Amino acid sequence: MKVLFTCLSIFVFTAYSCNYNNYENAVTALDGGREFIDGCLKGDFKKASFYMIDDSINNSNLLKIKRDYNEKSAEQKHDYATASIIINEDETITDSTHIINYKNSYDKIARKVKVINRNNKWLVDFKYTFNGNL
Repeated sequence: MKVLFTCLSIFVFTAYSCNYNNYENAVTALDGGREFIDGCLKGDFKKASFYMIDDSINNSNLLKIKRDYNEKSAEQKHDYATASIIINEDETITDSTHIINYKNSYDKIARKVKVINRNNKWLVDFKYTFNGNL
């Protein structure tokens, strides 16, 4: 019985570890940008990271946003988490690059994210938000 319990525990842990997120790859630029923004607004930085190009500059920028988010009051976090994403423009630069101009219904500050198609996945290149270079 103890062996069965141990085997079952290992199976459950392995299954959970392999499926630690339920995120689906974004199939459009708008989906990728929206999911990234939603993660940031809700403080779900694992989700935001899933929809972001994994490089040192992007990771550093996301860490800065996470630190800023964690310094907000509980009320501010709630207001961001319940805010709607308002897409002002989805500009197609090339077939594989879009610039999404958006704001949220809480702070109403216009922002931009660059979304790139890599290996049939739309991912945010967060560096663009900070430096604006294509």
